[in-house]
Amino acid sequence: MTQNINRLLSGLLFAFGLFSAALSFSTLAANKLNADEQAIVSAVQADLARHVQLLQDSVNINSGTMNFSGVRKVGELFKKQFTELGFEVEWLSGDGFERAGHLQASKISGEPNAPKILMIGHLDTVFAVNDEFQQYKQLADNKVSGPGIVDMKGGDVIIIAALKALKDTGLLDNVSIRVVMTGDEERSGRPLSLSKKAIIDGGKWADIALGFENGDSDINTAMVARRSSIGWELTVTGKPAHSSQIFREDIGYGAIFEASRILTQFQEQLSERENLTFNPGMFVGGTTISHDPQTSSGTAFGKSNVIAKDAKVIGGIRALSLAQLQQAQKDMQAIVAKSLPHTQATLTFKDGYPPMSPHQGNQQLLALYSQASTDLGYNKVVAANPRKAGAADISFAANHVDMALDGLGLMGCCGHTKDEVADMTSFSNNIEKAAVLIYRLSRAR
Repeated sequence: MTQNINRLLSGLLFAFGLFSAALSFSTLAANKLNADEQAIVSAVQADLARHVQLLQDSVNINSGTMNFSGVRKVGELFKKQFTELGFEVEWLSGDGFERAGHLQASKISGEPNAPKILMIGHLDTVFAVNDEFQQYKQLADNKVSGPGIVDMKGGDVIIIAALKALKDTGLLDNVSIRVVMTGDEERSGRPLSLSKKAIIDGGKWADIALGFENGDSDINTAMVARRSSIGWELTVTGKPAHSSQIFREDIGYGAIFEASRILTQFQEQLSERENLTFNPGMFVGGTTISHDPQTSSGTAFGKSNVIAKDAKVIGGIRALSLAQLQQAQKDMQAIVAKSLPHTQATLTFKDGYPPMSPHQGNQQLLALYSQASTDLGYNKVVAANPRKAGAADISFAANHVDMALDGLGLMGCCGHTKDEVADMTSFSNNIEKAAVLIYRLSRAR
């Protein structure tokens, strides 16, 4: 796809009269919008009340990941919007990965060189059907609370609103769009090869991926990178005996001491690596233990006068690049291999979210997005610190496209909590920015 990114960038640079050898996007004058872009802004403003109502309607539908009927109901709400825009819409069944499924909407341009853009959202939230936090509520100072309003029903509505503004102004024909709104972002179905297939296939099809999560919820930033989210499990066995015999040459140290050694050396040897984090989230040890991955719970039986026979640690690791992740995994395995006497340990890594690395194409797309923002009279947008945001579905597409950018959704705070609040001043701003960005990308030849 490298020829595609060169074509896109060259076309954009030509369209804006920029010096292509420098790949500089900074010479556009602030607030410089052409007639088409001014029409886009007018279209966004004309429909703003309608989109706020759509946001309210979607937030008021509980769509906790495991509430399959609720996830489908939000999908039906958004399906109607895409159908009205002339998109081909389908519901992708989640039966193969034990989730509700995904919404996919496509509109293919008749222009042979039209850029192909994948737009990514998700329908599900972390709030279960019996949670007390269920309703959209208007607060003071342009703030609104509601379950999943920033993570990420606000971003979903921004996708719809941006595309509608382009459709209403006759400016959607020179770009091919595929929208994938997953139903399991907050609690991914397994295997990931099935649950993330729509995103992966979309990435292989597209030139550009745009994610409408809220990123670090700072209107001044967007995500050119996201770290991986990979699970790991440490299983340790020791030699049980009376506690008075611990440390003897023929008895050894027991499972809990060995697990503690391993965790301590993880911390001592790896914790200073930039953008690498690893967290032991659960530790169970004793004479007998159990662990239930479905409920993320465990039990243990042990006595102070008995050397622990078993220990288990459940954790996660996040890295900024595949190379960093692979090196960390290698170093962790080397630590595990240096067992204390009469102990054995096994470290296994689970499948999970890959990293979205901050390569050049992503940085260039950020520059275009920031230019759109400043031309609209808004703030400059810079790269967010990847440590300030979690994993997201865009990572499954990012390694297949020339350019990727996330964090374009509705800003606010306190996602995944009952204090989740949206800053509605960012709503129309980010609709306009997304629509102008897509319009400018559509002009590249």
